[in-house]
Amino acid sequence: MSLRTSVLVLLLATTAATPLLAAPADAVAAGGDGANSAEADPLHSAISPEIVVTAPFDRDRFALATAVSVLQGTELARQARSTIGETLARQPGVSSTWFGPNASRPILRGFDAERVRVLTDGIGSFDVSNTSVDHAVAINPLLAERIEIVRGPAALLYGSGAIGGVVNVRDVRIPRQAPAEAIHVDAAGTLGSAAEERGGSAAVNVPLGQTGLVAHADGSYLRTGNYRTGGYVFSPALRAAAAAEGGEAAEAAEARGRIDNTDAKTWDVAGGLSWIGTDGGSLGFAVSHLRNNYGIPGGLELGGDDHDDEHGEDDHDAEEHGGHGHEDIRLDMRQTRVDARAVVPMQGAFEELRFRFGWADYRHDEIEGDGAIGTSFFNKSLEGRAELVQRQRGGWRGATGVQYFARNFNAQGEEAYIPRNDTQQVGVFTLQEFKLGTLTAEVGGRWEHTDVRLPIGSFARSFDAFSASGSLSAPIGDNWRLAVSASHSERAPAAEELFADGAHAATRTFEIGDRFLGKERSTGGELVLRGRGAGWRLEVSGFYSRFNNFIYLSPDGTEADGLPVLQYLQDRARFWGVEAEGAVTVAQFGSTDVQLTGLADFVRADLLGGGGRLPRIPPLRFIGGIEANGDRFGGRLEAEHVTRQSRVAAFETETPAFTMVNASLSFRPFGTDNPTTVVVSANNIFDVEGRRHASFLKDTAPLLGRDFRLSVRFTI
Repeated sequence: MSLRTSVLVLLLATTAATPLLAAPADAVAAGGDGANSAEADPLHSAISPEIVVTAPFDRDRFALATAVSVLQGTELARQARSTIGETLARQPGVSSTWFGPNASRPILRGFDAERVRVLTDGIGSFDVSNTSVDHAVAINPLLAERIEIVRGPAALLYGSGAIGGVVNVRDVRIPRQAPAEAIHVDAAGTLGSAAEERGGSAAVNVPLGQTGLVAHADGSYLRTGNYRTGGYVFSPALRAAAAAEGGEAAEAAEARGRIDNTDAKTWDVAGGLSWIGTDGGSLGFAVSHLRNNYGIPGGLELGGDDHDDEHGEDDHDAEEHGGHGHEDIRLDMRQTRVDARAVVPMQGAFEELRFRFGWADYRHDEIEGDGAIGTSFFNKSLEGRAELVQRQRGGWRGATGVQYFARNFNAQGEEAYIPRNDTQQVGVFTLQEFKLGTLTAEVGGRWEHTDVRLPIGSFARSFDAFSASGSLSAPIGDNWRLAVSASHSERAPAAEELFADGAHAATRTFEIGDRFLGKERSTGGELVLRGRGAGWRLEVSGFYSRFNNFIYLSPDGTEADGLPVLQYLQDRARFWGVEAEGAVTVAQFGSTDVQLTGLADFVRADLLGGGGRLPRIPPLRFIGGIEANGDRFGGRLEAEHVTRQSRVAAFETETPAFTMVNASLSFRPFGTDNPTTVVVSANNIFDVEGRRHASFLKDTAPLLGRDFRLSVRFTI
């Protein structure tokens, strides 16, 4: 029996055995994120989705002045994919770079790369995913127990570059609590039909007597085949151009089905030790190693080029091949990483001192079709931070800290378009919160000094950046809260923006940096309205940011080495948008609530100095669904409509609209006090052709077609 058939049988069997309007135990009525309710298991923190932990102290989400998303529990099991970008792509205000199913980074409100920090437990991912969209993020969603997307004053704690926001993945790698049993096992498994996906992960924690020590080990494995898309592989514009040319190009352009060179194999292992004191203190470390080998989707070559692949295959089966007309490229990625965390309880005015440290040695090789290494990227990074958390006095609490980051980057080979460079950065930050009766005020500030230099040629730049923000949140009656925030941010240009100069075949561009770029400055504000009551919730946010010296990558209409030239430029820019999310209970059957849910997001971005529109900005999107929430069973049926993006930049093509219908069923066999969850889902049920406008490969690599999935998370 094939993998696709097996998953389909599981789906049909579960459908027959499960009431249509049964629901997951982690009801979304409170937080709207499908997060787990309190769990009896002491090793899994019973954190409500209404509490945000991405800060030195927990904060009430309802009183925050900016929009926040929390993904955990059954909803995390339902949405988890092989990349962090696709795992989060259905959250409000979030899209992804989508470079196929193996490399996808989050885009927040139209911001990506240097303006979005992707963290693992408060520390950077230490990869080169910010360098290019074909480079995967070195974070495994299978090991995540909670993911938060945070914007506003708290983002200043993690870097002035986090103008778009912070994605913080909270994992289980360094235990925060000792298990009650002699051995504690958390495991997860996943099957997916569209990419022939099969994977699993397991984490083991063992208390070492009464010493307070906990030994930890974890590992994961994921294997995928070439993914299958719905509809055509290539966009209407490419097919029309190929038809006009005729010959082999016209035949290759009509390809459907699976796309060559999009398979992947990923695994990682880790081990560590934690000491957990009885007074709230702790000290722990973990050492991990990650390997990831994956392919890059191909393109369509016009102009009479031969479409034979590198292995001499003349006849491509349209169902099994994407009609590549270029050399297939694979990335072989590896990372060895050390993490440490400590909490020191204190007396008097301060509650505790927190330390977080990370170091990683990263490398990936870009392997050409003949097996030769074309280019190798090396990245050694170190990041450390210390936070002094104030004890709450009256209505005042806060934290102040220092952060240090160092990076040594090098690329070798024929496409080493970024020269060897070193970056050092030190930041000092504070976040203060004040309760003024029913009002909540929050202020944050960060000073950051950055040195970027080229060891060869002794060229160096130094930047001092200052960022600050403030917010005020006030109740409106018993069920509503209105919040407003304002911020000023400064960002030093990254080494890639300063020094890029050369061809990058994976993105099929020739990138040119500008070593004399100035600091990027932005001033903006956000207005958030939240409401909640018995059987309903609503959150609406609007944001506006205006930039001076906005750094962007723009095509100039010329070619170099047969590739379009993109230059890093600066201009004034404006971003604004709206996000809305809500749910209302329409029926109740015993302990099961039936809800209608809705989500919409929209962003618009323009250059104000005569440069026109910015490229790769996600279009207006709607997601509507009906779901049920009960003690053990759950179900959801939804439709996602992404509108046509016709508001495009120069040299950018439009992206058609599409609508996908998804359905899922969930089962918690041991009830709400145990995190064990089984989720069966069918995504893109009608097998439509969908393209993500924010993707560099939107014309040659559509989203996945019909995908049946089985996800299991359990605890022993």
